[in-house]
Amino acid sequence: MFGLEPHVLLLLGICLFAACAFEFVNGFHDTANAVATVIYTNTLRPWVAVVWSAFWNFIGVFSGGIAVAMGIVYLLPVESLIDQNVYHGIAMVGALLVAAIIWNIGTWYYGIPSSSSHALIGSILGVGIAFSLLPGGKGAAINWSKASESGLALLLGPLLGFTFTIGMMFLLKRFSPSKAIFKEPHKRKPPPLFIRLTLIATCTLVSFFHGSNDGQKGVGLIMLILIGIVPVHFALDTTKNPLDLRDSLTKVEYVIGRINAAELGATDQKLLADVRAQTTDLDRVFAGKTKVEDLPNQARFEIRRDILLLANRGKKLLASESVSLNTADRDTYKKAVDQMSTFTDYAPWQVLLMVSLSLACGTMIGWQRIVKTIGERIGKEHLTYAQGASSELVAAMMIGASTQLGLPSSTTHVLSSAIAGSMVANRGIKNLNPQMVRSIALAWVLTLPVTMVLAGGLFLLFRSISG
Repeated sequence: MFGLEPHVLLLLGICLFAACAFEFVNGFHDTANAVATVIYTNTLRPWVAVVWSAFWNFIGVFSGGIAVAMGIVYLLPVESLIDQNVYHGIAMVGALLVAAIIWNIGTWYYGIPSSSSHALIGSILGVGIAFSLLPGGKGAAINWSKASESGLALLLGPLLGFTFTIGMMFLLKRFSPSKAIFKEPHKRKPPPLFIRLTLIATCTLVSFFHGSNDGQKGVGLIMLILIGIVPVHFALDTTKNPLDLRDSLTKVEYVIGRINAAELGATDQKLLADVRAQTTDLDRVFAGKTKVEDLPNQARFEIRRDILLLANRGKKLLASESVSLNTADRDTYKKAVDQMSTFTDYAPWQVLLMVSLSLACGTMIGWQRIVKTIGERIGKEHLTYAQGASSELVAAMMIGASTQLGLPSSTTHVLSSAIAGSMVANRGIKNLNPQMVRSIALAWVLTLPVTMVLAGGLFLLFRSISG
């Protein structure tokens, strides 16, 4: 299969299984938050709730696009993404997956809501830093601007979730004609019909948006695996003709030709030389080709490498104050590179199916621990109908907004903080369970450093083994 030797094919299978395992763990770890309120309030029977949530996670993966997936992938140094050594790619993906899975399972075991997004980002940063320490990785750098955006999104999500839920609870108390929504759920009886429908709707929204955001991370991981191990088949979107890139390449060359190298410093001159080297290489690949069949198999990875380097080096170059280009030229360059990136930033429907099934199956297993934490242990009182509905509605809006912006979101932390906000809105700050709040906060603080160290150490170990 794919022309791979048996042992490499086996490694490919193991890596794909590990990526699916991450999404499976993500399903029973994160998605338990989505079903917590409908189960705890007896709105739906547990297995009905998890199957319903799994279905909407499945739909969400197919509807979310790949902006978040690519944002996560491009946290890594671009040099690590163009390394064609199969074993190096396996070491990278294996390290970050194992580290994230270990952390997720550990926090799930103790019933502590922690973030799969945090774990994955920490693992990716750890691998990126470790890569830069290797002899061949000298000069490689993590995309810190993208890392800052992701970190800010993960920081603001819980804070905004906490604040908005307090506001929503205030509005409900002021304007809701029903007092039943503020009551503690009966242990065996379901709530009134309109409350049930509201809670089912909010559960559906959280599940859908969780799939559209968290599912993309699994998509990005699997594409990393496929491109690293089977670059000939997955380096470029096979539904597009690579020769169509020539129009965008002509625009890039036009803009680059307008840059005066004499005005640049040594660093910018090096970036300009790199960009020109990539355009020259693309011209070489396309020279004399009139149809797709004329492109050799190896050329697909070369085209991908050149596009990634053009995007990376060109962005740095055009950000320099020494480059005197007008706005029109800058827009032309950006649009041309963005068009070229559509050939590299993609995912086949089979990958989306693989991730959505893994996420959906994980949702149906292991939800009990997190549900109890969400329903009883964040506050000193049991969750009411109003608290559950307002918390999930705010969480759904926050996650949906993050997906639209192409940023990762932590379903766990957004929903946990929203529920904490609902507890504060009910009876003040003293209504929070300090021990559980400390545990959640500690997990939030420790996730990044622990996964960074763990993933970085595993990566260096795997690279030493693979050579």
